Amino acid sequence: MTQAQSFRILEMDCAEEVAVLKREVAPLVGGEDNLGFDVLRGKMTVASGAQPIAAERIIQAIARTGMRGEVWQEDQAPADAPFWQSHGRLILTVISGVLTLAGFAVHALIAGNLLSAVGHEGIMPGHAVPLPAAILFGLGVMSGIYYVLPKAWLAARRLRPDMNLLMTVAVAGAIFLGEWFEAAMISFLFALSLQLESWSIGRARRAVESLYESAPTTVRVRGDDGSERDLSPEEVAVGSVFVVYPGEKIPLDGRVLEGMSGVDQAPITGESVPVSKQAGDEVFAGTINGDGMLAIESTQPADQTTLANIIRLVTEAQSRRAPSEQWVEKFARIYTPAVMALAVAVCVIPPVVLGAEWGEWFYRSLVLLVIACPCALVISTPVSIIAALTSAARNGVLIKGGVYLEAPAHLKAIAMDKTGTLTEGRAKVVQLIPLGGHDEVELIKRAAALESRSNHPLARAIVAEAKRRNVAVEPAQDLVLAPGKGASGRFNGKSYWIGSHRFLEERGQDTPEVHRQLLEMSDAGHTAVIVGAETHVCGIISLADAVRPQARQAIEALRSAGVHNIVMLTGDNLPTAEAIAREVGITEVQAGLLPQDKVAAVEALVQRYGQVAMVGDGINDAPAMARATLSIAMGAAGSDAAIETADIALMSDDLTKLPWLIRHARRTLGIIRQNIGLALAVKAIFVALTLAGHASLWAAIAADMGASLVVIFNGLRLLRVTSNWRGAAEGSAEKKYG
Repeated sequence: MTQAQSFRILEMDCAEEVAVLKREVAPLVGGEDNLGFDVLRGKMTVASGAQPIAAERIIQAIARTGMRGEVWQEDQAPADAPFWQSHGRLILTVISGVLTLAGFAVHALIAGNLLSAVGHEGIMPGHAVPLPAAILFGLGVMSGIYYVLPKAWLAARRLRPDMNLLMTVAVAGAIFLGEWFEAAMISFLFALSLQLESWSIGRARRAVESLYESAPTTVRVRGDDGSERDLSPEEVAVGSVFVVYPGEKIPLDGRVLEGMSGVDQAPITGESVPVSKQAGDEVFAGTINGDGMLAIESTQPADQTTLANIIRLVTEAQSRRAPSEQWVEKFARIYTPAVMALAVAVCVIPPVVLGAEWGEWFYRSLVLLVIACPCALVISTPVSIIAALTSAARNGVLIKGGVYLEAPAHLKAIAMDKTGTLTEGRAKVVQLIPLGGHDEVELIKRAAALESRSNHPLARAIVAEAKRRNVAVEPAQDLVLAPGKGASGRFNGKSYWIGSHRFLEERGQDTPEVHRQLLEMSDAGHTAVIVGAETHVCGIISLADAVRPQARQAIEALRSAGVHNIVMLTGDNLPTAEAIAREVGITEVQAGLLPQDKVAAVEALVQRYGQVAMVGDGINDAPAMARATLSIAMGAAGSDAAIETADIALMSDDLTKLPWLIRHARRTLGIIRQNIGLALAVKAIFVALTLAGHASLWAAIAADMGASLVVIFNGLRLLRVTSNWRGAAEGSAEKKYG
């Protein structure tokens, strides 16, 4: 099997150019399926299973399209390109505009008035153009179509008309009719339109590249002797200890060893509030340290950090085409040849059948070619998709392709795992019930003493609660374990025990009152831990898997967004599941499910509702997530696994991002539809004006460029979308377009 090859494609800025490359390169590598394109980075990839071919032949094929290619180098940035390659198109566009304006001015001066330079006698005036003006117009034309001609020639040779061929034919026809000013205007405005298109992709590209700047370029590594030295992130081995001072960016993923600080995780998770970090907590590259110094152990190499994975997936995501994008591409394949045929019919039929003037209808056919250029239509979707993907990543929602961006807009039902999704996946003390004349401090202090050396999740939760209450934890002496039941030991010179209801019964200390309270806790889905002395029960500690703080708000907002069918799927017992469901506001629960049962449950939901999302932790819910229409993972708990397995990852584990995602997808889809509708409406209006004899070449290209401008800026608005939650009472995500 051959190895994959990658190439940097200069001047690849839109889907039309991708289509041209496919037509020229695909036959050499065994078909379009062996080609992948990353428009954001100007990258074309030939799959490893493609037909063997030398890189030089592929570069030659790229050159035949009018674009330039070179072998991809990961450490080569687009800015490394020569000056002319980076700025040549802009320079020639400016020159074309200046020469066109100069030619118009010279013509007006020689003729003595502006109207003569414009050609005001009618739709096909045929007025004479002075030689100096014609020369300036001709140079303006050549400057404007310099980058267009090779692509147009390729389209003509392949008998696959595209917008480059349409414009070239229109320019040549205008020159043939003696309309030098209009020919120059077409060339300039089309070049300007392509420049704006390139700029819009460049802006989206820069938005993604800004993610690269989130991680610093040096790491302050601490040696065994306590000394510090600066290294590049690539030089830092996993397991190394590095230091981050207040206000600095964290350069690598790691685990905090020393220190405590609030960390701004917005670049990764989209969280607006700093997250407190202390020993044992994980931190991400690209996040910003607060007011404390942190000593961190590196857990990932520089090219495998969560930030690096996000950047890689965002840049690759646009290659997974959205349904609307695929529709536009298919439409354009039929649309452009059909327009060419219609233009020929407009040129030939009226003169032949009706005896009309050849020159007039030839001119109208040229106008038709210009206005029918699919530039605005083709660019309407990818710009919106790229902008929406990038803004979602900035808000802590990683969408792995345009194909997954539109799916949330159509959801009819959402299935949610309980543990780790609706809940935090860890036990938490929810209630202290002192008995026998004791108070809460005495109860938690004795429990923490008996559990201080245990790694059991319930024990860790009890010790954490003691620390939260600022209760000093003093380990008990003479600790004796009762496996599966509890433990006993001495604290402050007295004997105490801690354990389950079963341990209580075995010790013969169960009472009707205690028994009743334990049953109530069990019915509520809580786990009870009893603390006692030799002669009496000191109290009960109730623990439960903590519900995520914004879970109920998220469920209400989902219903407000129109997703009313929300189902909890869990392997936990029914009483516990129902207790959590009541707390978060879910009415449909399926409990006691094995992984295969969850798959069957999701299949049933898909059959009932059609479009169904499964939200889980990305690991143990993977089979059910794979069966759903859309899989959404909680990304913070296991970021690497979640990012790799799910269609969408919520990087902050913030469930309120779900309704935001749905509204973001709907807004994106709405903007795409607006863009497509506007592009087609402008063309329909000008086709009618052309057939009626009320349109000119320069007006047609100006209208097409105007439509391109509108769809570009309309799509780029999505780059600036943010989410700002004020509470469930507002009923929806509050959006801000700054």
